Amino acid sequence: MAPTWQLSGDYFENCNCSVVCPCLVSKSAPLTSKPTEGVCDVALLFHIDKGSYESTALDGLNVALAVHTPGPMADGNWSVAAYIDERANEKQTEALGAIFTGAVGGPMAHFAPLIAKTIGVKKVPISYGIKGKTRSAEIPGVLHMSVDPLPTAHPSGEMWANVGHPVSPDKLALAVGAPGNTFTDHGMHWDNSGKNGHYAPISWSSTS
Repeated sequence: MAPTWQLSGDYFENCNCSVVCPCLVSKSAPLTSKPTEGVCDVALLFHIDKGSYESTALDGLNVALAVHTPGPMADGNWSVAAYIDERANEKQTEALGAIFTGAVGGPMAHFAPLIAKTIGVKKVPISYGIKGKTRSAEIPGVLHMSVDPLPTAHPSGEMWANVGHPVSPDKLALAVGAPGNTFTDHGMHWDNSGKNGHYAPISWSSTS
């Protein structure tokens, strides 16, 4: 039988597209539009507030994914580097690997067929912070990312859309990367400062 798991928490991403991401908001079908820079370099950061994989607790752990696509995301051929919280024990590491590769269903299973190469999996210190409407994450020597909501006249100070993004299909905030947003690893170096971002609460399970 398939394992039973669930998690809830928070996520954000920062890609190299100009605001707003044509993969999600365009005249073409989702993920079929060409990224504004021709390729997509995107970091996705996750914090689990509460979670379990069978009897293994996942509370408080963080995960990061760095994704490169050579063209429209729907064309596949993605290269992915994964980073798992160094605080995770062996069972937690296995559980996070299964969930975030999509091997046990859930939102990440939508992306699994598009991945051509896993270029690395590392256990590292990952910090994840929420301060007001700002999300930030840090992997020392590898990644520094922070996003803020796009400027808006709405009194809430945020713009939310239900664009169907698998990570959070019903609620996704439009955001922008802060100055100094960089990723350096596996021969890649990105600077996504001032580029497109998103953030949202997440609620995943083996049945959704």
